[in-house]
Amino acid sequence: MKLGYVSMRGKGRIDLLLAEVVERLEADGVAMAGAVQINIDRPGRPRCDMDLRLLPDGPVVRISVDRGAEARGCRLDAGVLEQSALWVANALEKAELLVVNKFGKQEAEGKGLAGSIADALSRDLPVLVGVNGLNLPAFLQFAGGMAQELSPDAADIVDWCRRALAGIGSRETRFDTLPPAANERRLKHHPGALSSSQPFRTIRHARGTFR
Repeated sequence: MKLGYVSMRGKGRIDLLLAEVVERLEADGVAMAGAVQINIDRPGRPRCDMDLRLLPDGPVVRISVDRGAEARGCRLDAGVLEQSALWVANALEKAELLVVNKFGKQEAEGKGLAGSIADALSRDLPVLVGVNGLNLPAFLQFAGGMAQELSPDAADIVDWCRRALAGIGSRETRFDTLPPAANERRLKHHPGALSSSQPFRTIRHARGTFR
């Protein structure tokens, strides 16, 4: 099983790091599923807008909700996150590697991209995950001791991905190799996949809407 994670302090640093890694792997022609986060500062606002770029060739979607400068609490758009998870699940079929920008509260509860992580691992695909300190204990429990911590350096992470890709063997399903928590989430919470004839529900794009 090839499950690597990177954790580092500093607002938005993991997002920038994973975006650089994805850019390098795309230049190598690696087929990826997953998402990278783009944070956009807004003048006069203490908190940035948050977009997801869905891999490999999906839209850039706005996952944050503008609730005003003084708003508190969660700003994430649950509907867009759900549709993004469906996109990622569908993209796994043709992927060589899964990139998860953040293992967050949703994934800790078995939602979000948790099902796609378990599905990718069952297919013997390498999985790269970003995780902050707050959610690290939940991620390590999910991984069941089978995750490898990676240096927060783009060149080192790209090298790990290349070596993991070079070691890909059979793509047959191997549920018995999954950590128990990951397999349980695969069975109970896997979001399923969109068929090729099923349209991506209209979601709010960073610059308008996308179908």
